[in-house]
Amino acid sequence: SLRLQPFHQTDIPDLGDFALQPAGRDAAGSLKCRISRHSRGMDGSRYPTYYLHLERDDGKRSFLLAARKRKRSSTSNYLISCDPTDLSRRGEGYVGKLRANFLGTAFTVFDSGLSPKKLTAAKSPEAGRRELAGITYETNVLGFRGPRKMTVVLPAMLEAEEGDCVRVDIRPNSEEEGLTQSYVLNFHGRVTQASVKNFQIVRDNDVDQIVMQFGRISDDLFTMDFAYPLCPLQAFGIALSSFDSKLACE
Repeated sequence: SLRLQPFHQTDIPDLGDFALQPAGRDAAGSLKCRISRHSRGMDGSRYPTYYLHLERDDGKRSFLLAARKRKRSSTSNYLISCDPTDLSRRGEGYVGKLRANFLGTAFTVFDSGLSPKKLTAAKSPEAGRRELAGITYETNVLGFRGPRKMTVVLPAMLEAEEGDCVRVDIRPNSEEEGLTQSYVLNFHGRVTQASVKNFQIVRDNDVDQIVMQFGRISDDLFTMDFAYPLCPLQAFGIALSSFDSKLACE
């Protein structure tokens, strides 16, 4: 398990560490962010690049994470990095990825650890990747475009000594053991354009408590606000899943 300090926007730490820090538990700990979509990828590819920025209290924005879709992947696969100039698995800024199933109805957010196939006996189990979120979309067999229901499953957060948080490690040994196998809206002025991609995530036992909301404000600009227990990598991965085309949902 990983010991975590809740994050507040007044103290941005190293971006790699920051990506895994949960938002603070109090109201001041919730974070307001923007995602910008650049339709032409960095290398001239047809896949967009996505940039996540934190909206600071002083009106400025701070870069947090960037993501792009991988080429030549059997299913949708997004690399996520805290280095906007090097979106590769080998880059020093690589912090995790989002991977979809074939239909685009189930997604998993991983950290930068090794997959079970690459985890040889010579390597410590701690080098294995952790699942940080599982996202499932209800299939729409009739093909109507419209509101979609998603379910997000997160590892439990436990309280440790001195108020620190510990995220329970989930390191499945196979695809069948992952989080995705377990198991309308007031945006308060933050969303200004109707879109099938707009969503809110609420707690299953308290629908009035918004954990995350995401929505469009222009063609390639989106708001992404999130609160405890989400960390930036989890929230960004969830948002990226809404961009991906879903054969069975629309």
